[in-house]
Formats: sequence, structure tokens, C-alpha cells
Amino acid sequence: MVKKRWVYSPSGKAKPKVSTSVKAAVKIKADNLVEAVLKPTHVKPPLEDTTFNYVADIYTKWHGRYFYFCAKYHSPGPYAISPEFETKFARLEYISNDSYHLSYMRHTDQWWELYQHLSLDECLQAVSDEPHFIP
Repeated sequence: MVKKRWVYSPSGKAKPKVSTSVKAAVKIKADNLVEAVLKPTHVKPPLEDTTFNYVADIYTKWHGRYFYFCAKYHSPGPYAISPEFETKFARLEYISNDSYHLSYMRHTDQWWELYQHLSLDECLQAVSDEPHFIP
């Protein structure tokens, strides 16, 4: 008779930790992109017709080893569930020193990875130029 037992099976490699210096450097470069390109392009004053959502702000934030580009929408319509809400539209996943995976949020609310092992500058260029990363 064979006895069965549970054993530990790791699911993969340990995920790298992001140092505070890397976090600060990425945040500075990304915030410069937001202020110089994304906000002037996508944040506009609300239209006269106040029934539609509109982008009110674009900002960035870290969460663990992921760096997000976020958009805050205002929802002034009479049937709005909330007066404002946040969406994340781009995500950089820290892999190693100056290597990131770049993803965008699909309409299905799932992250779709477009690029692997890009440098920070290549990721920021893609976020500013490609249509997948429009808030």
C-alpha cells in the first residue's frame, strides 16, 4: 500500500525586491512624462454636457514591485455611482536592474503584457507614443 503525502513545491523563482533608490528614480522620470506629455494631451476641462465621465488627473504610484500609471475620472452625471473613480492604464513590472515588463489594462479588466525586458526609457517612450496606453 502506497501512502500519499503533501510536499512543498515552490511555484517559481523569488520575485526581486525594488530598492528605494530605484523607486525614486522611476517615479521622477515617470512624473516628468506625466507632467510634460500625458496631462497636456489627456486632461481637458469638462464639456458643457456634464453627463459624461472625463479625465481630471493623471498620476503614478508604486505598489510592491509594480509601478502604475493611473487616471482619475470625474463622473458628474445624475446617475453616477460615485462622483469620481480611478483606473490604472499602464503597469511596469520590475524584473531586474533597468529591466521591466510593460502591460496595459484591457477592456476585460485584465493586464495584458505587451513587452518584456525593456529599459525604463523604452517603457516611458511606449507609454507616451502607443495607443494601448491612452487613459
